Amino acid sequence: MTETTEQSIRTLGRTLVDEFGRGWSRGKVEVMMSVFAPEAVFTAGPFDEPLRGIEAVRGYWADVPLYQSEITFTAGEIFTVGPWFATEFKCTFRRRRTGEWVDARGSIFCESNGVLITEMRMYWERR
Repeated sequence: MTETTEQSIRTLGRTLVDEFGRGWSRGKVEVMMSVFAPEAVFTAGPFDEPLRGIEAVRGYWADVPLYQSEITFTAGEIFTVGPWFATEFKCTFRRRRTGEWVDARGSIFCESNGVLITEMRMYWERR
């Protein structure tokens, strides 16, 4: 892989992860979905079944505005290998029902078609 290609994947990854995070932190599911290709595959955790297609992914995230408030999302440096990019993330939010604070931290691994995310795998834990 050339340095230019690696840099372009890193730049694309930064743009997509930041937009995904902006959507999550604002409770805007459609903003989150705007980074996914129609045929995207999303895996929420290492033991979860992959969700296939944008509607299945949207269904997973649809409750964010209902159950999470005061959301903050930050992502670390973007790392690339071939068409894949990855980053660590931290997301804190307050549960609307109980007021309990949640600190979620983990990693995001993505593959893209050069424009949108075609596969996203999240590995995270809640504290």
